[in-house]
Parts: sequence; C-alpha cells; structure tokens
Amino acid sequence: MATVFETRIIGNIGKDAVLKSMDRGIIAINFPVAHNKNWRDKKTGASKTKTTWVNCTIWKREGSNMRIVDFLTRGTMVELVGTPYAKGYAAEDGSIRTEIRLNVTGTNILRAAHRSEDDSDDILESEDFNDGSYEDFTIHEDDF
Repeated sequence: MATVFETRIIGNIGKDAVLKSMDRGIIAINFPVAHNKNWRDKKTGASKTKTTWVNCTIWKREGSNMRIVDFLTRGTMVELVGTPYAKGYAAEDGSIRTEIRLNVTGTNILRAAHRSEDDSDDILESEDFNDGSYEDFTIHEDDF
C-alpha cells in the first residue's frame, strides 16, 4: 500500500524568492514562510505569538514557466502543499540546529504583498503555474 506524507501551510513569505541553478538543468526557487500562532496567556492575559519558519523550495526545469517567481515576494500570504522534512546543520557557534523544509508541490497566492495600486489582489491557483515539471529532488546544504 502506498503512503502519503504531505503538509499544508498558510503563512507569509519572509523574503523575496531566490533562484538557484542546479545540475542537470534544474532550478530551485527558495523562500521562507512564517506561520504565526497567536494566543492569550491564561495567567497574565497577555497576547502571545510563536512564529515557526519553514524554508520552502519549488523545483523547476530550465525553460519551464517561471511566472510564479513574480508573486513570491516578501509579505505575500501563500497556501503551500508539499512534502516536509527536517534538516540538521552546524551553526556558526558549533551547535547543531534543525530547520523545517518543504518541497512544494502546490501553490496558491492568497493575498499579494502590498505593491502599487495597479497590481491585482486576485487569488491565483496553482494550475496557473504548474507545468508538470516538479520532481522530488534532494536539496544540498548550500541551497539557501
């Protein structure tokens, strides 16, 4: 029996997407997404927020439709679906840290970042950008 390990995240992009050319004509589109959990502390009544950052990658082949990059800008609210995984790395202070990563298979732009008044805030469906070029590739340490 086949298994599925898929995650959906809704959050805001933390910085503009960065393109990186990989071997074999593959392009990695990398960007961080913040998910904020808000709650009120029961003891003090103070509002609290915990932000979880997820480093996301959309994989494309050279020559494929790259229109999605125009919308992956800081402040844009997105809904992403993909395969999550954790990755460990050595920090500058020598400690071992982990990060959450997501290989994105589906993208919806929910609210565009504030731009000029001419820009549209229409919701863009993943079909507008998915040209079938996604494959599950391994991310290397220097991807971000």
